Amino acid sequence: MRVEVLDFVAGARAATGSAVVIDVFRAFSTACYAAAGGARVVPTAEIDDARALAARHPDWLLAGERHGRDLPGFDFGNSPTRIAAAALTGRTLVHNTHAGTQGLVQAHAADEVLTGSLVNAAAVVRYLRARAPAVVSLVRMGHMAEERADEDDLCAELLAARLAGRDYDLSGIVPRLRGVPAAAKFFDPAASWAPEQDFALCTALDRFDFVLRLGAPDADGVRALERVDA
Repeated sequence: MRVEVLDFVAGARAATGSAVVIDVFRAFSTACYAAAGGARVVPTAEIDDARALAARHPDWLLAGERHGRDLPGFDFGNSPTRIAAAALTGRTLVHNTHAGTQGLVQAHAADEVLTGSLVNAAAVVRYLRARAPAVVSLVRMGHMAEERADEDDLCAELLAARLAGRDYDLSGIVPRLRGVPAAAKFFDPAASWAPEQDFALCTALDRFDFVLRLGAPDADGVRALERVDA
């Protein structure tokens, strides 16, 4: 198994084999909490795509952000705290974010596409080891899909180490991430769109025992994330 590390939307487009698109703060942490709450999650690249789906399916919910902030007219922002508290069993959640969902739907050359986050990192590794692909592409989406982000770099480091059977200092993860630039919003009382609890939920290492895999288009061309127990 060869592990490649790529960045941003260009990296997603270049990804081959089993692609793991990483967005720790907060897209793919939020998606895991939504799936754990019983939601079907549909990632989209553009805001207009999300709104068009909601217009065709009035019972579907919208979740998303730009520059971290909630999008006007959406039911939710990109906060795992608020998603975890919502009644989502049996609901479809259309998800659109500044970085994560952009990369997820652009990984056209990959054989399969998974979400990457700390909350299901061990499940992702177990899944990949069982599949044993020739290539694993770890795609770090970073800040606004333009700049490297410490939290996504760390997640890629952790996944690569575990896939190689190397030890990784788990005790240092939360202290290290608490001081990174992207975490500042969680501790800023003025950032109501990023509650402090989001930090704890996004850094709850190995909380979930499933992976989220981008499914094939359905009859309407909709690609939802499939929950696969690992």
